[in-house]
Amino acid sequence: MPLPENDAGVGYSFGLEVDGIQIKHITEISGLKMEQDVVELKQNDSKGNYVIKKIPGRWKAGELTVTRPLNADNSFKDWVKNAQLGKMGDVRKGGAVILYDYENAPVARYNFTNAWPKSLEMSTLKAGDTSVLTEKLVMTYEKLEAE
Repeated sequence: MPLPENDAGVGYSFGLEVDGIQIKHITEISGLKMEQDVVELKQNDSKGNYVIKKIPGRWKAGELTVTRPLNADNSFKDWVKNAQLGKMGDVRKGGAVILYDYENAPVARYNFTNAWPKSLEMSTLKAGDTSVLTEKLVMTYEKLEAE
């Protein structure tokens, strides 16, 4: 469902699904990017003039960074551990980043294919700090498509 004319989406209303499971408590997602190579075709035209034509190439793989508060859910840690053990059949997952409107109806969906965790980083630990501890998961994917 598209947004009404002259309305815009808001950056705080989004969700993440991995293999059909809604991941809760996500505070930030970055790296949502669809990109492809550019191929330069260098040739001469019928008058002998040198011409460069740019044509679309192959899709580029990408990376998503997902941040959430540290909690009792060990799914990110388990996913990374399985990747480190080389269990790629279990590790590669499909999913989506979903954007919602003001009434929580989905307005856009970005589906990713064959994602697996590249790294998991804990926020900085600092004596006297009162900020919430977070974990930041970087996952690489093979393709991102908008729906």
